[in-house]
Amino acid sequence: QVQLVESGGGLVQAGGSLRLSCAASGLPFSSYAMGWYRQAPGKERESVALISSGGNTYYAEDVKGRFTISRDSAKRTLYLQMNSLKPEDTAMYYCVAGPTIATIRSYYWGQGTQVTVSS
Repeated sequence: QVQLVESGGGLVQAGGSLRLSCAASGLPFSSYAMGWYRQAPGKERESVALISSGGNTYYAEDVKGRFTISRDSAKRTLYLQMNSLKPEDTAMYYCVAGPTIATIRSYYWGQGTQVTVSS
């Protein structure tokens, strides 16, 4: 059974930082693409940052230079370091996993962790 468990969300002031973690089990972590999506109230889910099994990274334009995605295969954990946070980053953040970057959103999702950025 695949499980993706997110942690690290919370309330932070604008300009602050948070690091999200996603502990993965039940899947071949090293060979899967991983990523983070988010959904703000009243908006659709959107891709934030993705990382291939080979370590290639992809970022949404509005987080480039502020967010960094990384993975630790030994710990089977995905991370998202978020710096210079803005109120518009407020959303539920979801960890996702799949065989490839192209198909990632069709496979496994975590339950999400809330990030709230106050102005």
